[in-house]
Formats: sequence, C-alpha cells, structure tokens
Amino acid sequence: MLKTSHPLLRRTALSAALLLTVSVSAPTLAADPEVDEQARQDGVPVTELRAFAEVLERVRGAYVQDVDEKELIQAAIRGMLMELDPHSSYLTPDQFEDLQSTTSGEFGGLGLEVTMEDGFVKVVSPIDDSPASRADIHAGDLILKIDDTFVKGLSLAEAVELMRGEAGSEVTLSVLSDGDEKPRPVTLKRDRIKVESVKSEVLEPGYGYLRVSQFQNNTGHEAKKALNELKAEGELSGLILDLRNNPGGVLGGAVEISDLFLDSGLIVYTQGRESESRNDYKANPGDEIEGLPLVVLVNGGSASASEIVAGALQDQGRAVVVGTRTFGKGSVQTVLPISGDNALKLTTARYYTPDGRSIQAEGIEPDIPVQVSSVELLKDQRPREADLPHHLLNQAQKEALEKGGEEPLASRDYPLSQALSILKGINLAERRRADREE
Repeated sequence: MLKTSHPLLRRTALSAALLLTVSVSAPTLAADPEVDEQARQDGVPVTELRAFAEVLERVRGAYVQDVDEKELIQAAIRGMLMELDPHSSYLTPDQFEDLQSTTSGEFGGLGLEVTMEDGFVKVVSPIDDSPASRADIHAGDLILKIDDTFVKGLSLAEAVELMRGEAGSEVTLSVLSDGDEKPRPVTLKRDRIKVESVKSEVLEPGYGYLRVSQFQNNTGHEAKKALNELKAEGELSGLILDLRNNPGGVLGGAVEISDLFLDSGLIVYTQGRESESRNDYKANPGDEIEGLPLVVLVNGGSASASEIVAGALQDQGRAVVVGTRTFGKGSVQTVLPISGDNALKLTTARYYTPDGRSIQAEGIEPDIPVQVSSVELLKDQRPREADLPHHLLNQAQKEALEKGGEEPLASRDYPLSQALSILKGINLAERRRADREE
C-alpha cells in the first residue's frame, strides 16, 4: 500500500489515505495505526488532516440545511489556494477553457486584466479598445461589487466568471478609484474581445512607434512584421516600444519581443523553490533595428511579461525605460491538470531580470520618470510675424490649414510625447558623438 518513490507523491498519497480513513470512520474518528505511522515518518500533518475531516463531517451532519459534500471539498480547495497568493487558483473545465482563449487573442467579456488585493478585485489594466477602456476604468481601480454580488470573499476565478457573459449583455460594476471617497457605478455592455496585440505607426519621419498591448502566442511574429513595415516606410532613426497597460500574457511572447532588439545575453530567468529548477531564456543573434536608439514606455498597468521585456532591455543597456513604476507581478504560474477535467493554476517560480532583480512586488523603476499629466498648450504671448494682420502665409501653413489641423501629441498623450523627445535627444547625442569620432 502507498508505494511510490517521489517524496511529494508519497506525501500526497499518504495524506489522501489518512483523510479517507478518518472520513470513513467518522464520527468516531478512529485512527488507522499503520497509516498514521507512515504519515508521521513522512511529515504529513496528521492532526490537521483529522481536524479537516471532522469539520467536514460536522458540517455535513449539523449544518442548518443539506449541503453537497463535493461542493464543500471544492470550496475548501479554493480557500486553500486563495491563502497562498492572488494568482493560484482552482480551475473548473470552463475556467480552464477561458484561460486558454485569452492566450489565443479572442474571448468574451469586458476587457479587464484583474488580480486580487485585500479581498477585492483590483484592475491591473484595461485592454485596448474594450468596453472597460471605453468606460474610463483605469489600472489600480478596485471593483467592490459585480451587479448585486459583493466580491469580498469570492475567489479571483469566481469574480472573473461573474464579469464574463454573452456579448451584448450588461453588467454593473461598483468601482472605487484612487482618491475617490466612494465607489461609482459603471454599467458596461459585454463584447467579444479580440485583442490585436501589436500596432505600429510612424510618429514623425524617422521615428517609429510599436505598441504591444498583450503577449499572445503570435505576438513575436506580429511585432517583427510590424517592424518590417515601419522600416519599409523610410529609414528609422529610433523606436518607441509602448508597453503601457500591458497586463502580460505568454512568457514566450515576452522572450520573442526582447529578442527582437538583443544580439545576445540573458533575457530572463525563472527560479522555483529548488535550486535546480532555474530556467534561463537567452537572446539569439540579430537586432531587428540594428542598435538604433530604443525607448520603452511603461506605467503601473505594465505587468508580468511586459516587465520582463522592460527589465531585460534595461539591464542589458539596450533601451531607456520611461514612465512610471510597473505593477510588480513577477511570479510564474503553471497549469497542472487534475482529476475530473479540472486544473490547478499554481505559482511555481519567480521571474528575475538579467542582473538578478526580482520583479515580484517591486516592479521596474523607469530610468526617466514621466507622470501622466494633462497638458494644455499655451501660445507664446510675444507677437510674431504670424500674429500681424494680413501677414503672408507660409506654404506649409497654407497646406496644413486646408487639410485641417491635428491635435498635438503632447496634449493627446503627454508621456508618449516625452518619450519621443527623449528618443530624439538620444539620437542627436549619438550622431554628434559619431561625427566627432570621424
């Protein structure tokens, strides 16, 4: 009986056997000396398992109404995992399917990446062009209630399940933002969320912009394609990689994005409880923009895989990181299938940057802090030629007036405008240094 060589499997088998023995013998709770002795030798908490079985039996026999024993045990499993950390959870078959759909880039819901904090649901970031982003929900907001259900006491998986539903149906969230004295109700219409993880454009001649909103299975391929399109539009002098409000996703996607800009060296490593569990992820030869100046834009909604990219490029000296401190989600979750088509999402390791910095609860500190600001552009009060009556129009001004003016970058996205200015400064400094060396 209970013959297995692996210590963890042996302890699990002993625990299950002991629990089964105690449960079957309730309410007398007679011990099986053979099982108890084996359990003690392997460090199994005999007393605690017997207490669990007794509580289960008391609830089943004395609770005010009939309860399903299977549901009680599943609730106990969920509670055990909730006590570990905000990211470990017990997944039903439907929840496991939902988890897989988010990595493929299409799923139903509100477009929110969330975690748990002090029993409440905390927004890590809204997904671009989703009902949540259009409803002005921001990273750091707390969700206190979903329709008529308070989230206090729910697991993260249960809260997420309440927020999901058929496209077109509505849900009302009670949202508390930082600085607000009381929560506000926000009614959103669920939609089919299809995440375009990569977007790109030319901000100004020579300066490209690459936005990665989430790391999916195909993100590395899509980013390389976008970079080739940017280069085809004209010679690049520098690039901005925008990872703001990127909640993370697939580790492989983060490694591939980092590898686009690195020739060699470590990108990230994971370290579990055992020393031999370390895994290193390294860059392959070939920098897609051939060493051009690179600025990475981050904020408090940049989490997990996006922090890996920012940390790798920062530690390797390949990029200047601009913005605000990132979220600080530096743990690795492994999905382990278990019996009954269910699964266990368990935190098994931590992420570390090439220099050995742990991302967990620390995040990535930007090289140049840029706070989110509202900018109003003011005209210079001194008179200029353009202010004189009947002045002659510059041909470029005339064409711009005919086309209609576009809102300045600084007023529509201040951090991005600052990142562009920094990128130009880096490029100018490098050009001058190159000229002096010649």
